Amino acid sequence: MSLKEQIVSDLTASMKVQDAPRTSTLRMVKAAMMNREIEKGGELDNEEMTKLLRSMVKQRLDSVEQYEKGGRRDLADKEKAEIEIIETYLPEPASPQAIEAAVTAAISKTGASSMKDLGKVMKAAQSALAGKNADGRMVSEIVKAQLGGLK
Repeated sequence: MSLKEQIVSDLTASMKVQDAPRTSTLRMVKAAMMNREIEKGGELDNEEMTKLLRSMVKQRLDSVEQYEKGGRRDLADKEKAEIEIIETYLPEPASPQAIEAAVTAAISKTGASSMKDLGKVMKAAQSALAGKNADGRMVSEIVKAQLGGLK
C-alpha cells in the first residue's frame, strides 16, 4: 500500500470512529496532497509524499514557535498534535550520529576547508541523507560546527 493510499484509508477509519483531531489533520494532508498533484499534473510517488509531509511538519513547527511567542498555548498544542499525527507517516528521523557521519563524509568529499564551502557541504550532506528524514536545521548546525572547527 502506498503512502497516499494509507493516508486515505486512515482518514476513512478515523471518520468511522469519530476521531475529530485525526480526521481534521488527515483531511488537511489529503487536501495538500491533491493540490500538489494538481500542480504536478499527475500522481505523487512515495518520495514526493514524504517531502510534502516533511514540509507540513516544518510549517507546523514554525507555527508552534509563533504561537508560543504570542502566548497562545491552545493553538500551539493543536499544532503539536497535528505534527504527531503527520509524523506517523514519515520514516524514522536520522540520528544525530548518522547526520554527523554524513556531514563528515560530505566535508571530505567536497574538500571543504572553511565556512565559504557551507553550501557545497550542505548539498552533499542532504543528498547523502535523502530518504532518512533528516532535520535540515540539525544538519546545518552540525555542518557549521564542523566547518567552524576547520579554521
